[in-house]
Amino acid sequence: MNKISVVVFDLGNVLIPFNYQIMINKLEVIELGLGQRFVEYYQSHYEIHRNFEKGLIEEEDFINLMLETINYKIDGETFCKYYSEIFTINENVIELLPILKEKYKLVLLSNTNGIHKKYGWENYSFINYFDKLILSHEVKAVKPERAIYLEVEKYTCRPSEEHIFIDDVLEYVEGAKNMGWDGIQFLGYDFLVEQLKVRNLL
Repeated sequence: MNKISVVVFDLGNVLIPFNYQIMINKLEVIELGLGQRFVEYYQSHYEIHRNFEKGLIEEEDFINLMLETINYKIDGETFCKYYSEIFTINENVIELLPILKEKYKLVLLSNTNGIHKKYGWENYSFINYFDKLILSHEVKAVKPERAIYLEVEKYTCRPSEEHIFIDDVLEYVEGAKNMGWDGIQFLGYDFLVEQLKVRNLL
């Protein structure tokens, strides 16, 4: 008999794969080299992205920084759309949510930001399966920091060993395991189902 009472899912690349190339291509249409300039700046200043996810940079300041990078070739609203229209949906993984919800509390745990939430994934219907969303920019902590996993436990009020975390990033799964949780690195739908069945969760 498994002791799990809470199943915690990552968002990006588990439930919704993302691809920044979609945004880069749109910028390249506006001006050749614009998309490349954006991605090079974004990657070489990754701390800006991380601090935005951590809620340490205001949305308006982040947008202005990004617009400056691309010489204000688009406005803020267009940037937010381009920046967020990078997601697709893993339909087969989504179909597991209502099955798991019958027996377990479901929590979404994501390193994300306010723009991606508002313009990208907030209105996806599968979000309604989750009992709680723990979002990095709202709790001022990112995976694999201990504080963000504690936010989950603060909500669930369940012992650490009753949680299992599914994330594509091994470092974040290890962060959960360091808390005493079980964890599965997401390596695809079939592997996930196999791992859930091994644990008698499906």
